[in-house]
Amino acid sequence: MSSNSRLASTFARLNGRSALIPYITAGDPSPAATPALMHALVEAGADVIEVGIPFSDPMADGPVIQRAAERAIQQGTSLSKVLALVAEFRQDNQDTPVVLMGYANPIERLGQKQFAEQAAAAGVDGLLVVDYPPEESNDFVALLNQHQIDPIYLLAPTSTPARIAQVGRLARGYVYYVSLKGVTGAATLDTQDVAQHVNAIREHVHVPVGVGFGIRDAHSAQQLAQCADAVVIGSKLIETMEQAIQKAQAEGDAAQQAEQAAITAAATWLHSIRKVL
Repeated sequence: MSSNSRLASTFARLNGRSALIPYITAGDPSPAATPALMHALVEAGADVIEVGIPFSDPMADGPVIQRAAERAIQQGTSLSKVLALVAEFRQDNQDTPVVLMGYANPIERLGQKQFAEQAAAAGVDGLLVVDYPPEESNDFVALLNQHQIDPIYLLAPTSTPARIAQVGRLARGYVYYVSLKGVTGAATLDTQDVAQHVNAIREHVHVPVGVGFGIRDAHSAQQLAQCADAVVIGSKLIETMEQAIQKAQAEGDAAQQAEQAAITAAATWLHSIRKVL
């Protein structure tokens, strides 16, 4: 089964440059602002957008992304709402791949078959589910492949060669190498160690390898881009929006103005990363 055409063609046209993949949580800073945020990130240089499905118990996420999920849930951002927001983004952008990232529970509640159908109709290109291990994913992967949605998997510093090979057999689009032990937003990257792990992954995995967790500035992004096919950035981007909203609120701005300030701050920061890749 070939990879989703939008993801495959995006990586193919980069000519050796690392893809820039920002992560946002759908519904944060608000559901209404999410499509505008996605468009602003594309303008700022995003090659692919990872959209988090808010979940009440996000075990792999650090405090920044947990707070974003809580804000989104408080504003009624369900899985169905996430798909509607992607569909809204697709009305004006048919080119930028959108990858959903989340947990099994919301998908199981909707039903795997219904999810695959609705996600494809909305314009989703890939799916990363933290708690669907590859050894238990064969039926779901077949469903995703049927609807041309790429199954994307996490690999970690602790992944064994057998697990990497298993992921290599199932993965489409790209794989996401978690560069640190721990949760999203953790600190201290060892880029030499990351490069060694990425090379080991490439022995078994024949799709692009993205690296995320712990990328907080242009310097770390530039270093990782030397060994990775994609750089994934989430916590720092969400933190940047949080700070912009807090500043706008302190200055007495209305909610809509604060959200626009957050979108502008996120796009400005992401563009600074794009310039060094």
